[in-house]
Amino acid sequence: MSFEDLHLGSIIVSTVRNAPVLIFAAMAGLFAERSGVVDIGLEGKILASAFVSAAVAFATQNPWYGILAGVAVSVAVALLQGCIAITQKGNQLVAGIAINITMSGLTFVVAQYFFQQGGRTPDLGEARLSEIVLPGSAAVADVPVLGWIWTQLLGGHTVLVYLAFALVPLVHWVLYHTRFGLRLRACGENPHAADAAGVSVERTRYAAMLIAGILCSFSGAYLAIVQSGFFLRDMSAGAGYLALTAMVFGNWRPFYTFLGCLMFGFFGAVQIQLEGVDLPVVGRIPGALIQMVPYVVTVIVLAGLMAKSVAPKAIGVPFVKSR
Repeated sequence: MSFEDLHLGSIIVSTVRNAPVLIFAAMAGLFAERSGVVDIGLEGKILASAFVSAAVAFATQNPWYGILAGVAVSVAVALLQGCIAITQKGNQLVAGIAINITMSGLTFVVAQYFFQQGGRTPDLGEARLSEIVLPGSAAVADVPVLGWIWTQLLGGHTVLVYLAFALVPLVHWVLYHTRFGLRLRACGENPHAADAAGVSVERTRYAAMLIAGILCSFSGAYLAIVQSGFFLRDMSAGAGYLALTAMVFGNWRPFYTFLGCLMFGFFGAVQIQLEGVDLPVVGRIPGALIQMVPYVVTVIVLAGLMAKSVAPKAIGVPFVKSR
């Protein structure tokens, strides 16, 4: 493949298809961290839900059962994390890292035990989510620009893609225009003031972790049931950490966090497109260097924006009720 064979349209469509993994995880982390709980465990919840979603979808040959099972296990992990961080007042960073390491190993061992395929699940085949074809796609398919927009950019995606993009305004509305959102933000900024106003800080933080578990499960299900069609060890490839970086980039605000997810999705699409391409002057770039692109961008973003980002003031601080 030559440099001229690269198409901007393909990169844009790939960006749309890469972004949901990050969007679901970032919005999940947004609820947790806005309530005052550091959610380093996003990566572990993604892996747990990806494995269970793939395993149940294969066993039942129904992707929706797989998604529901993924929600259940992700919520269980999130509530366990909440128990450590909220009830037991444990170190939230250590708890999150422990969850990530545990799920990385546990999903591999369980997959190997049940399927004997080197720690992966069998191909899902027909048990994957089908793509939605928008009405009139056949009629406009050959129309320049419009056909591409209607059939590839807007159409041809699974329901989880549309859910991911619809989630952004919904999360914004919940956080900034509902009573629950006000209480959630208060618990993350000044939990003692929220407690004095009659808000149960622990209950609110548990609710945030519950929501985070549900949303994060969609990220894992999307990876396994939509993108790959199987589960593979550590297939999240740092998506949870990229989602955390997107939150820092977006200053813990839904819309700007969404832009951060699109940015990382774009660089992921560029990475895929550049593999095997002969570039002018430099020639063909080794695959290992291309795979570094999203993570190099992560370091640059963190180095440039960390000092400017303002996290919730009580994030990572266990709440001890005043007597």
